[in-house]
Amino acid sequence: MATSGTYAFTLDLTDMIEESFERAGLELRSGYDYRTARRSIDLLMLEWQNRGLNLWTIQEGTTSITAGTSRYALDSNILDVIEVYVRTNSGDTGTQFDQMITRVSISAYAHLSNKLTQAKPLQYWLEKDPGGIAINLWPVPDSVQTYTLGYYYMQRIEDSGSPGSNEMDMPSRYLPSLVSGLAYQLSLKRPEVSERAPALKADYEEQWNLAADADREKAAFQITPGGYRFP
Repeated sequence: MATSGTYAFTLDLTDMIEESFERAGLELRSGYDYRTARRSIDLLMLEWQNRGLNLWTIQEGTTSITAGTSRYALDSNILDVIEVYVRTNSGDTGTQFDQMITRVSISAYAHLSNKLTQAKPLQYWLEKDPGGIAINLWPVPDSVQTYTLGYYYMQRIEDSGSPGSNEMDMPSRYLPSLVSGLAYQLSLKRPEVSERAPALKADYEEQWNLAADADREKAAFQITPGGYRFP
């Protein structure tokens, strides 16, 4: 039996939008149809980021720490920070050492009696503003050692963009979810197919759950009194 021997199937924006229109019982006929579909796709990407942790968006970043400076603004494309560590002797193969630090709430940070205490940072409060986020370290970094701040973060999914040849910033296994989600969104916009909305929404949720379950972290861990540990 002959097979293709390839593993590269994907859909560009035009193909995705056409498939979604067809599932909704519609036809892609005008430039406005294309624009409104792209807008819905970008809104769907924001919704996906609100649904939880998308593993393909996790990246690692580092920034130099300055003695006496507690606040470090991060790039605007960073949505959330997953883990943070302080590295000493960065680049030294014999003495480089990473120490994880603990995330605290704004309430816990506000209750610190002396926010100017200087030492090796042990905790951080993640400050979230509409324009971006920042890491606030405590204690404030001292000058005893040279520190580097390392962090794993969730990066915002890229916009769809205007060329129809663009592909979305996501693994191909999420294409069924995106197509189903867009078809559902289109049914909400077009009264002539609104009766399809409940079925399209159910299909969208099923496709999302399948993709999200496949994308979940599968590393084993054990629950122990007082916290958790990885084997």
